[in-house]
Formats: sequence, structure tokens, C-alpha cells
Amino acid sequence: GIHAEQVDRYLDHGYTVVSIDYRLAPETKLAAIIEDIADAVAWVSSEGRALFAADPSRIGVVGHSAGGYLTLMSGFAVKPRPKALVSFYGYGDIIGDWYSKPDPFYCREEPVTRQEAEAAIGGTTVSESAGERWRFYLYCRQNGLWPLEVVGHDPILDAAAFRQYCPILNVSPDYPATMLLHGDKDTDVPYEQSVMMHAALAKANVESELVTIAGGEHGFDARHEDPVVSGALERAVAFFDRYLQQ
Repeated sequence: GIHAEQVDRYLDHGYTVVSIDYRLAPETKLAAIIEDIADAVAWVSSEGRALFAADPSRIGVVGHSAGGYLTLMSGFAVKPRPKALVSFYGYGDIIGDWYSKPDPFYCREEPVTRQEAEAAIGGTTVSESAGERWRFYLYCRQNGLWPLEVVGHDPILDAAAFRQYCPILNVSPDYPATMLLHGDKDTDVPYEQSVMMHAALAKANVESELVTIAGGEHGFDARHEDPVVSGALERAVAFFDRYLQQ
């Protein structure tokens, strides 16, 4: 979930923070996960004003890693569209080599067998990660299988099935204003993912900012006492202020 220190920053600026649970892969495929995000945004829009004085015309979405990806998906896959997005080390392309081929960084780890991977997950729907589920992800990254496991289609043989799940391929001039924050030493989600998404947004004349954390790794924002990180977090809140406090 989101770090408590970041929640406090949003609250201090007068925002209502709604944390969304969604069903997790691989037990739940990506189409249903996107439905969860769409349902949550629709619920905030329809019920938020009465329940917690939310203004449905001023919704911003923020997420980290997979949540950063889902944040970028919300820019075109949900209605109503949010007014602003902040993606921490997210990604716009889920069929690139970084995801659909064995990853050199994760291949340094002791290989995980298919049997071990399947033993780490269950057969029931879950929305919280617990236990050894990480082992299944590690297996998939070591073998370039995560897109296949999440979507249910082979990204090499059926790339067209992934188009609707790639934010970078669905940017249009009415895509929300977007801030991308990414460390340039990220070994889980390549920094280039945010660079490419930023370029796609600029090409479509969408307001966007790319905040690069020099030397930053995946999950850099956990180091909120670092002045560089703290400054980046302030920029994220200021970005929301610019587009939501109107």
C-alpha cells in the first residue's frame, strides 16, 4: 500500500485518499483487474460526495509499480477519466522484451522451478499478497512469462491481444495530465518505461512531467527522509494541486 508519510502529505493538502484493493494476478487475469479499477473510480464518482465530500469532477489517481501501471491504464480505460495521474515507477508497455523475455537481473537469483512457483500461489481469488507469492513473480521474470500469465495470451504469438493493455499505445490528446517518477537505476521496471511514456504523452500534446531520481532504485520513495526523494514527493503533490485544485 501507499506509505503513511505520503498519505499525510495528501491529507495536509486537503485531499481525500481512497485506497483501492484489486484482485491479484495470476489467479485473476488483467481484464478483470482493470474492471476493478474502473469500478472503484465509478464508485468514488457516484458515492464519494455523499460519503466523504469528494468532488467527482476532481479525481486524481496515484500508484506505485504495478499500481503505477494501473494508474496509467486509468487514463483511458475508466469513466469518468481522472483529471490527473501520478505514476511512481510504472510502465506503459507490457509486451516489451523487459517483461516477455528472461530478465538478466532476476536471472542472477537461484532459478525457481515451475512446481515451486505454482506452490507459492493458490487457486482462489486474493487481493492481498502474502507468504511466498513473490516466488511466482520471480519465476515469471526469470522465464519471461509474466505477460502470458497475467493476460492469458502469448505476447509473441498474439501481440494484438495486448494493445488494449498498453497505455503507451492508447495515448490521445484527451489523456489526463500525467507525472511520471522513476529512478534511473531501477532493476525491476526499467527507467526507460517512463521515458517512453513521457515521449508518447508529449507527442500527443498531453501535459506531462518526468521526474528522474538519479541513482534511484525500485521503491525509491520509501526513503522519504532523503531530501531528493522528499522534494520529488512535494512535486507530486504540487502536480495534483495544479490540476485538481481548480
